[in-house]
Amino acid sequence: MPLRQRLDNLPVGRKLLAALLVLLAAVLLMANLAFISAAYWISQQSVAPQALHTLGRLIASPALGQEALSSTSAAQALLQRLDDYPPLRAAVIYDSNGVSLAQLQRGESLDLPVRVEQLDSWRHSEFRTNLLVELPQPGARHGYLLLVASSELPSAFYTGTLTASLAILAFSVLLWLLVARQIRRLITKPIRRLEELSRQVTREENYSLRAKRGNQDEIGSLADAFNTMLMRMEGREQQLKRARDDAQAAFDQAHNLAEETRHSNRKLELEVQVRSKIEKKLTGFQNYLNSIIDSMPSALIALDEQLYVTQWNQEASALSGTRLTEALNQPVFLAFPPLKPFLPMLKRTVEQHKVEKIERVTWSKDEEPRHYALTFYPLMGGAGRGVVIRIDDITQRLNLEEMMVQSEKMLSVGGLAAGMAHEINNPLGAILHNVQNIRRRLSPKLEKNREHAERLGLSLPNIDRYLQAREIPRLLDDIQQAGTRAAKIVSHMLSFSRRSNRQLAPCMLPAVIDQALEIAGNDYDLTESFDFKSLLIHREFDPDLGPVPGTANELEQVLLNLLKNAAQAIHQREDSSTPGQIILRTRLAPPWAEIQVEDNGVGMPESVRKRIFEPFFTTKEVGQGTGLGLSVSYFIITNNHKGQMEVQSKKDQGTCFTLRLPLTATIPHTGH
Repeated sequence: MPLRQRLDNLPVGRKLLAALLVLLAAVLLMANLAFISAAYWISQQSVAPQALHTLGRLIASPALGQEALSSTSAAQALLQRLDDYPPLRAAVIYDSNGVSLAQLQRGESLDLPVRVEQLDSWRHSEFRTNLLVELPQPGARHGYLLLVASSELPSAFYTGTLTASLAILAFSVLLWLLVARQIRRLITKPIRRLEELSRQVTREENYSLRAKRGNQDEIGSLADAFNTMLMRMEGREQQLKRARDDAQAAFDQAHNLAEETRHSNRKLELEVQVRSKIEKKLTGFQNYLNSIIDSMPSALIALDEQLYVTQWNQEASALSGTRLTEALNQPVFLAFPPLKPFLPMLKRTVEQHKVEKIERVTWSKDEEPRHYALTFYPLMGGAGRGVVIRIDDITQRLNLEEMMVQSEKMLSVGGLAAGMAHEINNPLGAILHNVQNIRRRLSPKLEKNREHAERLGLSLPNIDRYLQAREIPRLLDDIQQAGTRAAKIVSHMLSFSRRSNRQLAPCMLPAVIDQALEIAGNDYDLTESFDFKSLLIHREFDPDLGPVPGTANELEQVLLNLLKNAAQAIHQREDSSTPGQIILRTRLAPPWAEIQVEDNGVGMPESVRKRIFEPFFTTKEVGQGTGLGLSVSYFIITNNHKGQMEVQSKKDQGTCFTLRLPLTATIPHTGH
């Protein structure tokens, strides 16, 4: 327990004694300090200077002065006579030239001046009392005696002071004991008697006890006040007894009345219980309905006839950003500003009791466009008319419908592509084969060609010059390039129509992306119109993404198509102040692994974005694209890898393709 708390808990008498003891000790200490300080001050200011002057007058006599200045030994002998003089701390005798002849020091050595001329500077740093006395010398210059007084008081002074202090202390202790006895008799004992009496009254509950009056002081007044309190408490106790008797009589009378009303109270209690159960059921049903409304994925908003909000579920708060407490009893166009254009339809629903529907509206949520369907239902009941607004997020449904339409297009075109590919392959093979044969039969290097030419009297070199002049080899090259291009189209169609029977293997997506970038950087057709290596390539790979089931060469084909399209879209920009860049991302989004290819090219309008995966659809000029690159890529991701492929793009704002691959491999179907 801290000392302060212990002092606070002491009885009053002990507190007074402790305060008196501290006061006596403080007075004794201050008196001793004041006495010693005064004695020291008197010694330094009066006694020491007087003693030095007296001693100086005695030594400054002509006989002693001449004897002291006669030699160093005489000077030292004179100083030795002063060694027994207690007030003297040190002494120096200087000859007629002002040089020290002899010194006397008592106690710790002092740094005394060697020459008289140094005395002034020495006095600035010395606090002891000192005196310079001239020593006369007949017929010659005077000498000097420097006397330095001691700053310490005699030990007898301290012994006497200590003895006096002890005597005063003993007397003070005796005085304190006498005072303590009187305090105990006059203060402590009367307070303890009052304390014992209060404990007895509390213990026995006997308010007839009284305290003794005692002295005519505050404690006596406290005893009178305590007796007065006991008298009043005794009177109130008697009043309480009479009141208890009266209350008992009233209780008996009320008991009879209570018996009469108990039956009626029982009936009322039953009615209250029934009503309470009904209210609990209604409250529980209301909470249940509110939970159902809040758990619905659609935003539900109920309005009264004046289009003020009366009901607002959690989805409405999430969609509008307005909390329930802020939306209730507010106009709907303030609580949900995007609904303001539909106020005429809401009023028509209230007035004509007709359901109104808006198939599709587009609002921004989390800085992304989202599509919603609105339905307005008329509300009628005992509380008045109104309208209920249901807002459904149809973004995912539209995306699924778009993917289903795309898948149906892919399936319908797949059979046609297979048949067309087989039909076109035969004439293409003949064309390419015949072109090769024509080249061989026009070559002067073959022996048979030379034999037939000689037999007919023709010159193969002349024929070759004629063909070169008529650009026949260039026409053959064009035929072969067109045939090769048609063969590639047929190959894409066959790949598009053929179901994959490949086994998926774990692939590290960063390595696949880097491989596709290397191929794209070295692609001849791409570098012919655009320098791919001048683009800024940003890689944002998720470190948590591990191996993903897939076919590496097919994924490289898809990525290469997307990189080519991105580079061409960047090349088509009119504003070249911003450097072209492609961002490649991987992200772990269970149950998918995502790959994103984003560019800052020209983008595409919505009408083009919807048809981008259709076979043979292209926005490029004739001869520059087949329209099969993205459709084949879509088929590889969705059919061969059971994934998803999406595109987000806006005119002049770039394009972002998103590939989703399942993290768990599925066994692909085999087909013939």
